[in-house]
Amino acid sequence: MKELVTRIAQALVDHPEQVTVTEVEGNQTSVLELKVAKEDLGKIIGKEGRNARAMRTILGAASAKLKKRTVLEILE
Repeated sequence: MKELVTRIAQALVDHPEQVTVTEVEGNQTSVLELKVAKEDLGKIIGKEGRNARAMRTILGAASAKLKKRTVLEILE
């Protein structure tokens, strides 16, 4: 999951080298914390949150296949 979010985020931003994804694992839920450069934050969130929503949808579908729940948090 971590690599999936990293690849998607790097494709969207101007500074792909500053994309970091940290995974915090629990029993049934994993939290992925996405951090990007300040000037790329708008590109990750997208117009009206569309990019962020799309990333969460893809992540939800991929994690459902593994019978796990994954949450994406975008950090400033």
